[in-house]
Amino acid sequence: MSETVVLVFTGFIGLGILLCLLRLFMGPTASDRAVAADTACTVTTALLVLMGFVFQRYVYLDVSLVYAVLTFIGAVAIARFLERGI
Repeated sequence: MSETVVLVFTGFIGLGILLCLLRLFMGPTASDRAVAADTACTVTTALLVLMGFVFQRYVYLDVSLVYAVLTFIGAVAIARFLERGI
């Protein structure tokens, strides 16, 4: 991949994480904050995949897969808590 493409993708991912963190800290409701946290984790997973291809370390792809599964489990736990408590 060319360096320009990598910089553009990294910029978009960084902007996405920044916007998610902004909503996470300023969200009016708990469900807004939970969705922002889940979205930030998904964007971070995309960053891990991009890092795996840029550095040609394909172990980052395995790490991103595990991170995505743990994010899903965390999002389900948060949703259950917000819906009716644990």
